Amino acid sequence: MSRPCWAGVDVGAAKGFDVAAIDEDGVAFCPRRIVEVQGVLNVARDLKPRVVAVDSPASPAPAGERSRPDERKFKEAKICGIRYTPDEKGMAVNPGYYGWIFNGFRLYEALGDLEPRGVQTIECFPTATWTRLAGPRGSVSRARWSRKALEGRTLAGVPARTNQDGRDAIGAALTARAYDLGETENFGRIVVPRSGISSAG
Repeated sequence: MSRPCWAGVDVGAAKGFDVAAIDEDGVAFCPRRIVEVQGVLNVARDLKPRVVAVDSPASPAPAGERSRPDERKFKEAKICGIRYTPDEKGMAVNPGYYGWIFNGFRLYEALGDLEPRGVQTIECFPTATWTRLAGPRGSVSRARWSRKALEGRTLAGVPARTNQDGRDAIGAALTARAYDLGETENFGRIVVPRSGISSAG
């Protein structure tokens, strides 16, 4: 029987996806850039993670609205800032800017095919994950802040050098594991680790 693992995906537009996975001991699948949705789906089929956390909105705002109720609930919690997702019509006005979100929609749809196999997909927000694990960023650069947050975990196998997208993929995987262990709170579909989670490594 294979060891349980949890996966995270940082979503981009033209660059595609950065994928990582962790297991009970540490990083089981080092951050890797994958251009196509099918490539991410192939990795998920091979790894069979219990949960995949995707760093991208799972849906647009309701018709006629400029943000999702989930995002407004999250903002009210004052964990960190968040960019709002408009409705489909609003995104269609600027498809280049929202290309990464459209890419995320395609990924959610593809990962849905794995649900009958026991692979659950959730929406996450690594900036909130790092905030919960390491405190607010303040005036520190995002790169330095997230790197320090990751170094503060007792997580074996983290590559000596990672870029921001790779770190966010690992942060998403940490969120997936926390969710599986019941150590998160939800703002609609947005899943965020609770402060001081034991599953942070």
